[in-house]
Amino acid sequence: MDTDILGTLAVREKGVSITPTAPKPRQVLALLVLQADQMVPVGMLSEELWGSRPPRSARPTLQTYILQLRELITVALQPDAADARTAKDVLLTVPGGYLLKSGEGGSDVREFERLAGLGYRAMDAADFPGAARHLRAALGLWSGPPLADVHAGMHLATQVKRLEESRLCALDQRIEADLRLGRHRELLAELTVLVSRYPTHESLCGQYMLALYRSGRRGEALDAYQRLRAILVRSLGLEPSAALSKLQRSILMARPDGSPATVPGPAGPGSTGSGPAGTGRLAPVG
Repeated sequence: MDTDILGTLAVREKGVSITPTAPKPRQVLALLVLQADQMVPVGMLSEELWGSRPPRSARPTLQTYILQLRELITVALQPDAADARTAKDVLLTVPGGYLLKSGEGGSDVREFERLAGLGYRAMDAADFPGAARHLRAALGLWSGPPLADVHAGMHLATQVKRLEESRLCALDQRIEADLRLGRHRELLAELTVLVSRYPTHESLCGQYMLALYRSGRRGEALDAYQRLRAILVRSLGLEPSAALSKLQRSILMARPDGSPATVPGPAGPGSTGSGPAGTGRLAPVG
């Protein structure tokens, strides 16, 4: 079974789509896919579909949705006479819930996590070309927000948020790798969009400031800091992190002749700050 969720939902058994068109069966399938090869409790599926106050008919209605999914799986299995499996072998009823068996199929989420992991390890080894290559490939698997065409209840919404956070961490590290490779001018357009989309994300702001400074736009780099500070103070009552403040001071005090100064650079996924990743590492301004 091949599954894609980094964008629209697409689930295929032997190359044949088993993705239903009706909204609620799509929710059921999405939750089963996200927890493939694990038992998904009936209660979790009910909460996903109807929240904390399910109708009296919740259980038989859920059973109907499972039956509809099995009918799609049956159609996908029919062309292969050598495959003795039935739909109940793929979508199992187990004590307390249901289990979707993925077999040896592909998963865009697993591939994203594999490539991102290679990128993070390359960053730790200071292999910036390798890190940029792996992380760019990982991010290339995304065609839009995860499960973009599926209504997300309480459990899917949590999973979507987790996936979006993973993407943002990978994006943060890919930008850092590109900065380490001197690609500051190429990054400016992308970072302009990102700091607008994530206005309190300190790591992205720090990367934007570095890219601006290294492109000879020192005043705009300082303006970016002031915009972030104003948003943090107004919306959260917080000052920028010490690392980002140090970056601002280093750019402010940099010599007009462009002599290098040491400033906080982009940070990794484990750092702290106002956004999902903060600023903390040191990198040369010049």
